[in-house]
Amino acid sequence: MQSQGGGAGRKRRFRERLEVLRDTAVKQHLPEGRWTRRHWIHASLFTSIGIMIATIVPGFSNAIQPPAVEPHATLALHLPALSASRLADTAGESWHLVQVRPGQTLGAIFQELGIPAATMHRLLEHPGAKAALTRLKPGAELGFDLPASGELRTLRYDRDPLHRVELSLTGEGVKETIIEREVTTRTVVLSGTVGRSLTRSARKAGLTAANINAMTDEIFKYDIDFNSDLKPDDRFSVVVEQTWREGELISTGPIEAATFTVNDKLYSGFRHARPGGKPEYFTAEGRPLKKNFIRMPIAYARMSSKFGARRHPVLGTMRMHKGVDYAAPTGTPIMAAGDARVQFAGWQGGYGRTVVLDHGKGHTTLYAHMSRLGKIKQGQRVSQGTVIGYVGTTGLSTGPHLHYEFRINGVHRNPLSVTMPPPEPLSGAQLAAFRTQTANALARIRTVENIIYADVDAEPQAETQVAAAKPAPAAAGKAKQG
Repeated sequence: MQSQGGGAGRKRRFRERLEVLRDTAVKQHLPEGRWTRRHWIHASLFTSIGIMIATIVPGFSNAIQPPAVEPHATLALHLPALSASRLADTAGESWHLVQVRPGQTLGAIFQELGIPAATMHRLLEHPGAKAALTRLKPGAELGFDLPASGELRTLRYDRDPLHRVELSLTGEGVKETIIEREVTTRTVVLSGTVGRSLTRSARKAGLTAANINAMTDEIFKYDIDFNSDLKPDDRFSVVVEQTWREGELISTGPIEAATFTVNDKLYSGFRHARPGGKPEYFTAEGRPLKKNFIRMPIAYARMSSKFGARRHPVLGTMRMHKGVDYAAPTGTPIMAAGDARVQFAGWQGGYGRTVVLDHGKGHTTLYAHMSRLGKIKQGQRVSQGTVIGYVGTTGLSTGPHLHYEFRINGVHRNPLSVTMPPPEPLSGAQLAAFRTQTANALARIRTVENIIYADVDAEPQAETQVAAAKPAPAAAGKAKQG
């Protein structure tokens, strides 16, 4: 009713204004007693406009009215009753899983769940529980069996990747149940292209940080310069063993075999242990990839002075420079160029803090101007790559750098051009066993690469993981009670 009344009022006011305008126009332009044709046209126009607006305005008025609010009702719904198993405190119906957050303690977890501290202490008194539960790492999962009554019935945690422990509160005692979890081990080939970042591509393909370090710092460090040689289309493939538990990857083993294709040239390495020795990497022909000596015992440094005659920067006289200088920031680690015995470690005149290593067979190396020594002492045996000191500017030095010398039977040689003695290759029965091992690994890699990179020149391939399962004994899923 209001909308109809409002529309009629607007119509009436509009007509009144229209009549006023028409009268004004007539008085201004109409000669006395006579209308011209133009006046008739104006009058007709005003009349038509008035009729149109009078028709539209009421409809528009109705359109802008707010919609009517329809009444609604609220109904009370009855929730279903708790299951009989919950009411009867049946185990397995009320597990609450909690992931440990960084910095979170066991006491804080119990408090959040509303479990009394006395219950926690009662569990910790059980043999072995305190050592496991008070050293929880972030991400560890705990299970709490909390029935409707709110009293903790069972606490569950993983003692190790293969065993789960359940501590059940029974009367005044604690009952321990150990469950062996089923695991499977698979030998897989992880493959990918370098792309924009080798590290990112390798992680995407499934390699761990330890796998990547082994690939760049052990297997291919002597043949590939990872700072300048790589291109986006270069590819890598590695063979590793992965351990899975209930559909979840829990560990990845060391690289058993690896290939790296750089500028269409294939490099390969295979893990093998000599009798009584540690595992190391070999070429397909059975030659160790690890060289007896590292050409450059300091990473990411700039060569500031070569081997040969030069003017001494401090003394100002021409004299023989018997080593190579590498400029680097103070504190940069210096590595042993090869396996050796520490012949000297201390201060040596113009050399400043110095380390001399004896590699056997008349080969020695000297490292000078160190800011400080590593954790070594004279007579100690060190392996290749061990940090023996840190870059400094002690002795006759104008700035932080490493002075590195290479000597054969006491005669100085240029470390950049001297022919290094080759490592001892595998032979006899060792070589035969090694070749069988490498043949299997290469077959796996070739099968995978033939699938992934069959059309690599026509269409770049994304990083891909292909797994070749190898059956492994699985742990029995039986529970042992203690």
